[in-house]
Amino acid sequence: MQRMGMVIGLKPEKLAEYKRLHAAVWPKVLEQISACHIRNYSIFLKEPENLLFGYWEYHGTDFAADAARMAADPVTRDWWKLTDPCQDPLTDRKEGEWWAMMDQVFHLD
Repeated sequence: MQRMGMVIGLKPEKLAEYKRLHAAVWPKVLEQISACHIRNYSIFLKEPENLLFGYWEYHGTDFAADAARMAADPVTRDWWKLTDPCQDPLTDRKEGEWWAMMDQVFHLD
C-alpha cells in the first residue's frame, strides 16, 4: 500500500459549487476510484487560502496504469469537466500534474 498526498488551489468564486459537487459524488465516479485500487480517499479544504489537500491509499501494483484507466473512463471525464474549472493548479507543480503531488515525510499508525 502506498500513501499519496496532493494539493491544489480552489477558486474562491467556485467554493460553494465544489462543496456541492462533493456532497453528492456520482456513484459511477466512486466505483471507478475503487476499481483503480484507491482506498481511504479524502479531500480537505484550508480556508481562507482555499487550498485543497487530497489523500488516498493506493493498493494496486501499477499506479500509472490505474491512473490512465481512470482518465479514460467517460463518466470520470465528465465529472472532471465539472470539478476542474473550480480548481486553481499551483504554478510550481511538476510537468503533467494537475494536482501537485506531495512527498510523505512522516507517518504513524
